[in-house]
Amino acid sequence: MSVPTFVFDGDCAFCSASARFIERRIPTSAAVVPWQRTDLAALGLTAEQCEEGVQWVAPDGVVSSGPRGIARLLIDAGSFWRPLGWVLLTPPISWLSWPLYRLIARNRDRLPGGTAACALPQTERDRLKP
Repeated sequence: MSVPTFVFDGDCAFCSASARFIERRIPTSAAVVPWQRTDLAALGLTAEQCEEGVQWVAPDGVVSSGPRGIARLLIDAGSFWRPLGWVLLTPPISWLSWPLYRLIARNRDRLPGGTAACALPQTERDRLKP
C-alpha cells in the first residue's frame, strides 16, 4: 500500500456520517473505506476486527484499532489535528479511550445520524438487507 487506509462500518449510519465528516473536514492522506466493501484480506484485517472498531492500516501494514486508529488518522492529518491525535495516545487519555469508544459504539443508534440498525450486530443487519 502506498497510502494508509481507515476502515469503518459502512452499514452503520452514525459511522458513515462520521466517515463523511472525516472526508470533508479532516485532511488525511488515508483512503476512508467501509469494511463491507473492502478486500479485508489484502489489508490484513478480519471481519471480527472491523466489528470491534474502526481500523487504521498504515502503508507498512501496521494496524491500529478503535481510538488508536482514530488517533493515527488525526496525526496523519497534520495541522491542528495532529496534537489531538497525540493527546489521544497519551496516558491518562489513552487509558480512558477504549471504555469511552465502547460506550459510544454501544449507543451509536442513539447518536445523531444513527439508526436502529446501528445497534445490531453485522449478522442481523445482513438479514435486514433486501
